Amino acid sequence: MAHTLKASSSTKGFFQPYPVLEPQYTSGKSLESRSSKSSQKLSDDPVLTRIIRLYLPQEAQKEVGASIHKLSRRVLEPAVLRHSVEAETNVPTLHPLTTFGEVNKTDPLRTCEGWRVLKAIGIEEGTVSTAYDKTITNYNRRIAQFGIGHVWGHTAAMTMCPMSMTDGAATLLSRHLQDPDGDQPGRQAVLAETYRRLVSRDPKESWTSGQWMTERTGGSDVSGTETVARRLARDEVAREERLGLNKDSLGQLLGPWSIDGFKWFSSATDSDVVVLLAQTSLGISAFLVPMRRKAYAHDPNKPRAGVFEDDATGLNGIRIQRLKDKLGTKGLPTAELELKGARGWLIGQEGKGIKEISAILNITRIYSAAGSISYWSRGLAVCRAFSKVRKARGKFLYDHPQHVLWMANETVKYWAATHFTFFAVALLGCAAQGWEATAENTASAPLIPQDPAHQAALLRLLTPVVKARVPVASTTGLRETMECLGGVGYCENNEDGGTMNLAKLFRDCIANTIWEGTASVMAEDVCRVIKDKRISGGNVIEAIFCRWALGVLRRCQGSFKKECEVVEEKLQALVALVQGASAEDLEYRGRDLLAYLETISCSILLLYDANSDGDETASHIASRYVRSQAVSSSLSWQRDSNRFNDAGIDSEIFLGANFRPKVLEGKL
Repeated sequence: MAHTLKASSSTKGFFQPYPVLEPQYTSGKSLESRSSKSSQKLSDDPVLTRIIRLYLPQEAQKEVGASIHKLSRRVLEPAVLRHSVEAETNVPTLHPLTTFGEVNKTDPLRTCEGWRVLKAIGIEEGTVSTAYDKTITNYNRRIAQFGIGHVWGHTAAMTMCPMSMTDGAATLLSRHLQDPDGDQPGRQAVLAETYRRLVSRDPKESWTSGQWMTERTGGSDVSGTETVARRLARDEVAREERLGLNKDSLGQLLGPWSIDGFKWFSSATDSDVVVLLAQTSLGISAFLVPMRRKAYAHDPNKPRAGVFEDDATGLNGIRIQRLKDKLGTKGLPTAELELKGARGWLIGQEGKGIKEISAILNITRIYSAAGSISYWSRGLAVCRAFSKVRKARGKFLYDHPQHVLWMANETVKYWAATHFTFFAVALLGCAAQGWEATAENTASAPLIPQDPAHQAALLRLLTPVVKARVPVASTTGLRETMECLGGVGYCENNEDGGTMNLAKLFRDCIANTIWEGTASVMAEDVCRVIKDKRISGGNVIEAIFCRWALGVLRRCQGSFKKECEVVEEKLQALVALVQGASAEDLEYRGRDLLAYLETISCSILLLYDANSDGDETASHIASRYVRSQAVSSSLSWQRDSNRFNDAGIDSEIFLGANFRPKVLEGKL
């Protein structure tokens, strides 16, 4: 009897197990009650587990690990995922006019509930407040904070953008909380209340901050700022007071400066306050501007109908011209703004605005890298889940050695970028809290310089490198994860909570390669650091970076002799590139400098991590990364490799040491 062929349909014929994402992090405390297996093997993202183990003391690992453990499960809840999809698909809208054609000064910008809920979740989970919790004195608050952000950012639908600027603004204001009012009566109280709200963990009270620097004259080049601030005369202040226009949304006094101009690109336009740059008679200065102020205008001598209620607010001299139509970051309201009489407070010294704003940039640049590796972590998680259930030519993808080798190499790159980013985070926290409070009782004690000046110099040198290189690597890595899924990876998969929407992550990650400065801008910044006589007399590479690098390599030579030799060769090449080079030569080779500093730093961090406990997977990853960067010895190492042995290592790196093939049933 002839075999009858059956056609497939829209609901039948493509049966296979459904890809299921595992929780990104599993705390050791949770595992103690279930098995003796290490948390590293049972976390889907083991490098995060190793970073927590490396930078936090044992007791803090339990406390911090518990919060990250909980959040790594919360991000997979259907309700949270629905908000993430809504923020991506129900984008912000602008309503510039009222019904009768007047300028809408009350609520021209409208965002969806998903965006607002995700912001609230980030606030209550401590994505900003953790760094400013002064009750935490025995571990690195920044490591805890960015650990939380790492398992939240990929689901947060770009709400981490306003959080990053909120963090930067909080750091800036914290440096001026004790400044006397001087000729700005009431400023100290306003700064204190603003700071309190920026670092609050209560979504009902908390504020977020924007950061407005970009104008049509240039992106990262703020020297041509055309926004102008002038000090209001006494009679002008008195007039606005008489009209009831002299208070912000909380009823606090508005600043005595009036700001006019045009900002061409403003992220997080729905924030509560903003830090911006404007020209004064003494040069570019920094200002804190509330987004909203009391809206009613009432002259008691001239009563009129139709005045607003006393609690009504409107925009503070700010008019949103239009929203940007961007490649990605769809849920993030980004706008062109006209300022006309925006009232604000001068922060710091007049004419020193660029120096003041750098406090924000140093933080937001690290956020740019941290957000990128968060996206990358989700992309690789999807690839692992997909590879465990998808069949090609009759075999699961995990049974195709070429596929697993490819993904293993991508995992190695991800580990390197993650270690590099969190090293910068560790230095940031150490600079604020001190070495004794953040590093002394941790496995990272030999890795972090004890001298505060050395910490600061290393952070200053590496921050632009992290910003330049990690987002680019993450974007490239996300493109690879899209390819891993084939046609599925190219689609906007917003079904099932959007966890398979790698296209969205790819588009959002590209923004981080540009936002807060492109690689060229970062390269120029590194050149300035290298030539800065105030940093180790203009010898930061040899006096600070090489000293740190060689000190760490000495600890790793016993286990990784050949790898350490390769890194030292790279280090010598970097020194040769810098020695005697003019500022023009350095600028010309700026991107090469970024590559050298990244490769050497990542190699050292991976080797140190693996050497700290001899973990097999970490050792394979460290060795493989260094080998991928080798020059003269790389070919001989390749000849020494064994394909069958390497295939097992590939699987361990990509799928985890605990992965065991098993048959699953389900429907895709």
